[in-house]
Amino acid sequence: MQTTPATQETAAQWRRTYEAYRNRLRPNRKTGEQVLAFLRERYPLKEFSSETAKQVVSGNVLANDALREQLPDGALPVPACFLVERMGAGEKLYDQQDACFAGLDIFVGIDLASGWFCVEGSSLLWDELYAFRGLNEKDLANYYSVAEYIACLKRFGKLESVLGE
Repeated sequence: MQTTPATQETAAQWRRTYEAYRNRLRPNRKTGEQVLAFLRERYPLKEFSSETAKQVVSGNVLANDALREQLPDGALPVPACFLVERMGAGEKLYDQQDACFAGLDIFVGIDLASGWFCVEGSSLLWDELYAFRGLNEKDLANYYSVAEYIACLKRFGKLESVLGE
């Protein structure tokens, strides 16, 4: 999860990572339903039924050309929103929160139609979901997406397993 402003040097590093790995990657992006199933398997969740939160998830997809293009033809976003509960594996996420998120609830919003997701409160969880979800053909053409994916895979020791697919 990019939590600091990008600089020319970070953009140059993203491009180098893209050049090093792009041709070794294949489309492997999971659906929104698969991302949600993965999240539910790993963490205790409480549904967050706020209409405002659902509008934020839908609005992000609809307001961004690249995200909107991920929707199936004629489909609208299907938002699902959750809070990670402070128990079991969820408690471990809270124990490892970045300083900028300390004390905040961990919120996850997923658009089930496009597979886009957002996480507030945990860069660790965002990275885990990004590594799991993977990239599609459009994502693979974007140097930032590829670089971020590689960084997330490395964080969880999954790079070699993805490159070996």
